Amino acid sequence: MKAQTPAAFVHPLALVEKGAELAPGTIIGPFCYVGSEAVLHEHAELVSHVVVTGRATIGARTRIFPFASIGHAPQDRKYAGEPSTLTIGADCTIREGVTVNPGTAGGRMATTIGDRCALLAQAHVAHDCKIANDVLLANNVMLAGHVELGDHAILGGGAAVQQHVRIGAHAFLGGLSGLESDLIPFGFAFGNRAQLTGLNLVGMRRRGFSREAIDALRSAYKALFAPGQTLRERANAILQKSPFPEVRQLAGFVLEGVDRSFCLPRERLETTE
Repeated sequence: MKAQTPAAFVHPLALVEKGAELAPGTIIGPFCYVGSEAVLHEHAELVSHVVVTGRATIGARTRIFPFASIGHAPQDRKYAGEPSTLTIGADCTIREGVTVNPGTAGGRMATTIGDRCALLAQAHVAHDCKIANDVLLANNVMLAGHVELGDHAILGGGAAVQQHVRIGAHAFLGGLSGLESDLIPFGFAFGNRAQLTGLNLVGMRRRGFSREAIDALRSAYKALFAPGQTLRERANAILQKSPFPEVRQLAGFVLEGVDRSFCLPRERLETTE
């Protein structure tokens, strides 16, 4: 006989507004508030003292810890109550005091966070951000509006990202860094006004990238920031020559950034070992 999925559990000291959708297995802990338009998928859990409001959707098995504020109106003075949304994927961890805002009419009308992401204590995700899968935001990370993060990006504690900035897949931004320009995929950047210090080799090795792919990326990195031609001309040359998908992803990121500024290396090219 097939086991039945338990119904949603709502603690007696929690408040769930009429109209909220709670899937089977959802757990709503004490002193939580769930608004009337919120949707929680299977086995999502609000530990305690969590607010989920607005048109917010929480993915399956995502766990949200105390004092997180999910879905409240964006911190954008142009926001006029438009019916924007916030979507958080499956298997995410949202730690204490995290704030995540929905989109605005001035952006995509949506903020999205992918699957298996970890937002550690006091992190902030502003309106219209687009976060891919397996992203880690350490404590007190601040994302301004319209920021985009690729798969497996990691941002160290206290890092701040200016609005409209893109961070590529597998990139690493060091703690307490301020990022004003796009950070290339696989890049490693650090500093008060962040500069590239090389590639995120440690991260790539941990994720099982082949030696050949890493070597190809190191060569592409040196070619991308070598003297002569423009950055986009060098990126186009790399794209035409390399068979490695990782290198093509790196070059494509630059070519997609028409009329954008990029986080550049320090004067001496380095690779972070």
